[in-house]
Amino acid sequence: MAQKNSKSAFVKFERVQKSYDGETLVVKDLNLEIPKGEFLTMLGPSGSGKTTCLMMLAGFETATHGEIMLNGISINNIPPHKRGIGMVFQNYALFPHMSVAENLSFPLEVRKLDKTTREEKVNRALDMVEMGDFKGRRPAQLSGGQQQRIALARALVFEPELVLMDEPLGALDKQLREKMQFEITALAHRLGITVVYVTHDQTEALTMSDRVAVFNDGRIQQLATPDQLYEEPENSFVAQFIGENNTLNGTVAKLKNETATVKLDSGEVIDCKPVNVSTVGERTQVSIRPERVELNKKGCRQDLTL
Repeated sequence: MAQKNSKSAFVKFERVQKSYDGETLVVKDLNLEIPKGEFLTMLGPSGSGKTTCLMMLAGFETATHGEIMLNGISINNIPPHKRGIGMVFQNYALFPHMSVAENLSFPLEVRKLDKTTREEKVNRALDMVEMGDFKGRRPAQLSGGQQQRIALARALVFEPELVLMDEPLGALDKQLREKMQFEITALAHRLGITVVYVTHDQTEALTMSDRVAVFNDGRIQQLATPDQLYEEPENSFVAQFIGENNTLNGTVAKLKNETATVKLDSGEVIDCKPVNVSTVGERTQVSIRPERVELNKKGCRQDLTL
């Protein structure tokens, strides 16, 4: 029986693990809370566990251990079609033998809505994505961007509170991808829906998200806003994965207020912002963004402050 927990977030992963062979964990003790209305992106390289987490939330994969909650209710044993979650895939998954209107009407027919209500909801969803004039066409008669809009409309047509997106823009060219990033984000915020979005594209994640969960080796390495990820990476993986970065090794020489003085292995001294540094004498890495580097016009050797 589903258990209600009034204090839970809208979406909650609690100590969730996933193994396919009973030995190797592809998701390791995932704890994650997503508030209602948030656009959260799961970002990471291939094999990091992000898509597996999305599939467990959708119900297409079963958690080996732990609990997944939706609006305070455990959904571990609820089949996908009863979770009330919208889903957008990279390949769009539109029925080729159906018209646009029929594609959108299908999830409403499954929910046994009457014809008049179905037509109203289909028209409303198509208007949301500015595709009202295309409802009689088949998917093969649409461009990639138009098919993406239809897939998004189908995910929204039954008015879910949660929409999952699995690399939905991966098949689009750069210009169209950037346009759809803006459209998806604007639509999600306008409707107030919760979105969990999966991508390996850091630019996409930083552009669209309220928060980003950076995955690697089956764990969340850092969960933060895009600005925080870029300015305050919590470990070397996040620093290297997010944005361009140069790394220098050294030793903490001094800690004062919000400044750490680091003596590099090459002998130079750098003042920088400490992140996860607490002890003088500690070995550390200095992460330097290219835009923070300024050339010394005089060309002489001196200490650096970044």
